[in-house]
Amino acid sequence: MIGAIEFLLDGESWTRNNGLLEQLVQQLLLTVTALVLAVLVGLPIALVLGHLGRGGLLAINISNIGRAVPTFALLAVLVRLEWPGNDPFGPYGRAGLATLLALLFFALPPIITQAYVGVREVDAGVREAARGMGMSGPQLFWRVELPLAMPLVMSGVRLALVQVWATATIAALVGGPGLGNVIQLGFANLDRRSEGIGGAILVALIALVLELLAALAQRATSPVPSAARTPNSDQMSMLPPTVKPADDPVG
Repeated sequence: MIGAIEFLLDGESWTRNNGLLEQLVQQLLLTVTALVLAVLVGLPIALVLGHLGRGGLLAINISNIGRAVPTFALLAVLVRLEWPGNDPFGPYGRAGLATLLALLFFALPPIITQAYVGVREVDAGVREAARGMGMSGPQLFWRVELPLAMPLVMSGVRLALVQVWATATIAALVGGPGLGNVIQLGFANLDRRSEGIGGAILVALIALVLELLAALAQRATSPVPSAARTPNSDQMSMLPPTVKPADDPVG
């Protein structure tokens, strides 16, 4: 353990070719890119299905299939496929593209599931009250359903972020980028075991930092305290100010 700490504190470990800094940047880039793509693809689908109340079974089943497929197996298949023009794709070539796609599939299930459930969990009485106040479908979604669903939406993104970061280390097994290379090299060579442990410690520390940042983002973007979403709470009190009864011109 002492050797691992010394490895992490050594400046040369970070600045050398294929060192910690280079591998860290590569893994962060892959993680953020995969997460952004998953949000852009999965979130609109889940929110629309949740608002319409249709296709939920399909969305949940697709998410469950995504959870069931082993990420490493998917990565191994993707890296072997013939992708037209994929060799010059991005800075990491074929393995980087395969890793990005595998991480994208891995990030979709929690994002889709949590967003769909978040919208569908909005109390029917709250919906009826909003409709009774004359809200249209889009107004109901943007002003009532989405704000109330934000805690679960953000929890899905938060869960996907940490999972994708941790899973990205297996990219090294197919020649991909990331800190997995440091871990793999360290554990493949007894003389460099401390480097492998140091790499693993760094992955764990970054995961904790990402979890903390995601938790802060979830708290900042959730207008409704999570504690208020208990089944026995009065969800009318969770309505955004724009739809509270006090703002109702009729009342």
